[in-house]
Amino acid sequence: MPLGVLGGLAVLMAPNTPYGANMLFGGTILITFAITLDALDGPLARRTGQVTRWGDYLDHTFDRLLDAVWIVCMAGSVFVGDFTLGLAAAWLILLGSYMGTQAQAVAGSRNYRGFGRADRTILTIVSIALMGAFIHFEVGDFGTYPGMLDHIPINPISIVVLISAFGGLWTFLIRFVQAQHEIQNIDREDPLPQPNAPKESE
Repeated sequence: MPLGVLGGLAVLMAPNTPYGANMLFGGTILITFAITLDALDGPLARRTGQVTRWGDYLDHTFDRLLDAVWIVCMAGSVFVGDFTLGLAAAWLILLGSYMGTQAQAVAGSRNYRGFGRADRTILTIVSIALMGAFIHFEVGDFGTYPGMLDHIPINPISIVVLISAFGGLWTFLIRFVQAQHEIQNIDREDPLPQPNAPKESE
């Protein structure tokens, strides 16, 4: 968790200079290291016999926190310059994740459809490193977005922020529809007891 937060802060505070490019590379390394540790904690817990429900709960909680930190830091950086967009993207990402965990809580099966965390994290790491390379090779932004987003420059980081926002919305919708079918099938096959329903006469 601390490594992931430091990686996000490195992106947030990086200026659009060669020094800032090095900060972006540092942020890339920190986020990659955080993701690597996140992938290893489960196998390590199983190998050492320390698997707990609390550990699983913490793992998912920290994943969601880092998802929000990274997208807000990217959007708030000088390469995007819109904290509001970052907060909106974080909200949509968390909605998509919520659909998966809520489906698991109600139906007992995890829903991984849509634009998942692995996809988003890989794009995040690539975009930050690519932005650093763009600065070193003096590759400028590709204009600005149209309409309400005309204040945002088009570059690798802003592209991934927008992809993450729309991906979160799409994930929310597709997981909601899938969960609806699964849960309604369970309701038909094994309906819940109705406490206020009239009892059948004996």
